[in-house]
Amino acid sequence: MAMTVLALWRLPGARYGDPLRRTLWGCSAGFAAALWTRFTPVSDALGELGVTDLDALVKYLVSLAASLSLLNFAVTSYLLAGDDAPRHIAISRKVARIARRSTVFVVPLMGLLFFLAVDRTRPSRDFAADHAGEWGAAAFMTCFYLYLVASAWTVAYQWTHVSRRAESLVLRTGLALGAAATWLYALYAVVRLMYMWVAMFVPTSPGISRPIRSLSDGLNVLVAILFAAGASLPTTNVAADRLRTWRSLWSLHPLRRDLTAAFPEVAFQPAGSRLREMSRLNPPADVRLDGWIQEIGDAVDLLRHHAAPQLWQAAEETALGHTDPEPAAEAHWIKAALDSVAHGCRSAVPAGPLPEKPFATSQGEASWLVRVQVAYAGIRPHQTAELLTAAGKPCRAVQGTCAVHAV
Repeated sequence: MAMTVLALWRLPGARYGDPLRRTLWGCSAGFAAALWTRFTPVSDALGELGVTDLDALVKYLVSLAASLSLLNFAVTSYLLAGDDAPRHIAISRKVARIARRSTVFVVPLMGLLFFLAVDRTRPSRDFAADHAGEWGAAAFMTCFYLYLVASAWTVAYQWTHVSRRAESLVLRTGLALGAAATWLYALYAVVRLMYMWVAMFVPTSPGISRPIRSLSDGLNVLVAILFAAGASLPTTNVAADRLRTWRSLWSLHPLRRDLTAAFPEVAFQPAGSRLREMSRLNPPADVRLDGWIQEIGDAVDLLRHHAAPQLWQAAEETALGHTDPEPAAEAHWIKAALDSVAHGCRSAVPAGPLPEKPFATSQGEASWLVRVQVAYAGIRPHQTAELLTAAGKPCRAVQGTCAVHAV
């Protein structure tokens, strides 16, 4: 289930054509499919197709494809090429090239051995254990496990080397878990392969095969858990950023709605209900958040023409008793200026721009605007009326509107 969830999570990587994401998805999907073939209802369904031990063949072939994807992922992760590549990357690339080319021979050879050399007169519960001591099964498993050992060892070697120099703790931990998983996978392949060949010369008994089988199953499950954790951990920052973006969009919706209603020309697209905005899939959430920040900024700049020059000073005085006075002052200023827009009032002298804020990222600006929105939502009409009275109020009509003058 963990590997299946990971494969579904990585599914967009197969769709968008990014080689790095596609190989990681292929690895997750391949190992998930291999594990599902061990599930009794799935293996029974494959057995109904009329080919004895078909579930074992499918399991080994998809595991081989997954190990090749894992090796390609480890190689694709680095952009250095040629003589400039460090030794561990150069070794990984050489093994990956050999693995890709040998697949053309390994897969057909495994198919021939499975159908022609393996004794499949009766179904097996554990293919390797039940066929221990048979030369055909030993040759078949040797093709698979040598391929698996080479891929797992190469990836484990590279990730172990890289994990010690990773920049962040999250990435370092994820690579360490991935390295542990691949080292254990290599050990799993060695144990199974040794068991197959020892059984060729030493008769096996249930007392020996049962512990070997339990050890192999335990290693298989442990590898899946470690790999799923290692592959997911580095993306927790991405998931946290996405959650933060969605929360910012949810919080900023009322402020953006009021401002774009006053100035529709600044909106890239008309504002919908909060649920409708949250359910949009296009454009992506981070792009929409950048657009909303720009729309709010443009609308606030247009509000200067509807605010008296003394409005900011009066807003600062009004916000002094607030628990978060700086964003509260901006919220009062916006609320009062929007009230002037609603009453058709325009300032004879535009107010100056709001104080500059040194935002390094759009998330920083979004966090500030969320604080403004929190204060904005708590402003009562009588507070806005008192603020407009203190800063400036309509005194005469000008062509159907009223001009706001400084007091």
